[in-house]
Amino acid sequence: MHNRIRHNRIKHRIIIVIFFTLFGIIELAYPQRAQADPVVHVASDKQGAPQAEPVAQADKQVFEAEQLLHRRSAEFNREIIKLTDNAYTAVGYGVSAISMVIGPNGYFLIDAGIDPAETKEALDEFAKLTDKPLRALLITHGHFDHFAGAQAILAAHPNIDIWAMENFGHENKFFTDAGLTIQGKRGALQSGFLLPREKRINNGIAKTYYPPKATEAWRNRTIPHPTKTINAPTRVVIAGLTVEMMPSPGETYDTMSIWLPQKSVLFAGDNFYKSWPNLYPIRGAAYRDVKLWIDALDALLAKRANVLVGGHTRPIIGRRKVQQILSDYRRGVASVFEQTIAGMNKGLTVDELVATVRLPSDLADKDFLRPYYGHPEWAVRSIYSGYLGWFDGNPTNLFPLSAKERAAEIASMLGGEAQLFAQLRLAQSQNKHQWTAELADMILALQPKNKQAMRAKADAYDKLGRALLTATGRNFYFSTAQQLRKQIGE
Repeated sequence: MHNRIRHNRIKHRIIIVIFFTLFGIIELAYPQRAQADPVVHVASDKQGAPQAEPVAQADKQVFEAEQLLHRRSAEFNREIIKLTDNAYTAVGYGVSAISMVIGPNGYFLIDAGIDPAETKEALDEFAKLTDKPLRALLITHGHFDHFAGAQAILAAHPNIDIWAMENFGHENKFFTDAGLTIQGKRGALQSGFLLPREKRINNGIAKTYYPPKATEAWRNRTIPHPTKTINAPTRVVIAGLTVEMMPSPGETYDTMSIWLPQKSVLFAGDNFYKSWPNLYPIRGAAYRDVKLWIDALDALLAKRANVLVGGHTRPIIGRRKVQQILSDYRRGVASVFEQTIAGMNKGLTVDELVATVRLPSDLADKDFLRPYYGHPEWAVRSIYSGYLGWFDGNPTNLFPLSAKERAAEIASMLGGEAQLFAQLRLAQSQNKHQWTAELADMILALQPKNKQAMRAKADAYDKLGRALLTATGRNFYFSTAQQLRKQIGE
């Protein structure tokens, strides 16, 4: 009997060793999941490089992320930028670019900004440049940060033409037709609308902004009604100037790019801005067709523009510079897409793809491809689910255990729920913030109101957020941590 008990104890210890050895292997295979995400360099670390101590490495990531974000704030300084003769872009008036183009018999605007008050201030500055009448407003796509300011424009100019795609408002309609409302709350988390100002540096591609109602920002917006629409490449004359409008599905299915051949100025909407693009927004959205996005970038490149105005950040001026940046941007997006599709064809799971897909080494440190707003890992996951859906091909995952069932099995294997708490404290002491959050999730699956686990999860989120460059991810971490602390009365 004594030998049987001793044998069972040894067997139990061996199981525990195997379990944590496996988790150690996972951490080695996915180091960015065990610690905070890599920040500045999208490419993987050089193999064989000495690894810093966890605390020192985390501090370095925090320093690099926050230093880059502070430096990036200069992109959003208020300025009316001259693009070429009689063409201007207002930057820093709200969160998106508002542009004015003056023609022989009037002027027109491209995009309306997010905030009526700030849009009016931009209009006041534009009024100093011409006394000609406003003829039209052209809206590149149906995201509220590009049209909500139209209220100020239409109040002063109610009879102007409004040009947009025929399917303008596609994304909003997609949500509302399904009766979906959660995007409002998730959008507030992604955008940092619930955070105090001291927790925000900027939004990666825009300055810090707070809407009147945080959770309403991504839904229930008054959408301006276009008076003229397109569904194919269209050439018209507005204010005496030739204007080409082209359907350009990418960030949205209702995006149109705008080309002014007489001025060699190209307006890309949100298909371009100086950041890794938001191929997947963590607030949630239908699949953004990356292949169509690449096609749209090809069409932009074909114009060989002297000036490129993105939906956010400052414009790019100079044909050589425009072509080089657009070409690199297109190559970066295409590379991630092609690597993901190739890996899918080999049967790799989405987690395996995330661990291996990387930007080409010569693009990894380009500032306009750094993950200030979107993130390559999220893009990989979105491409996978966009083409194959949620199932990864492993039958084990057809009907997986619930989070509660899995946590109970692991706790039992460890010798009881107390061992989960012991591992939680160990992970915290080792600065394994991702593992801390995952252990906290296991405990909360078993004890949903456990304050120790909620506090540990909030602390982990704060640390993961500070070490992350991607502003949307930072906001989501910080906002959720804030909500957890509120639940436990802190």
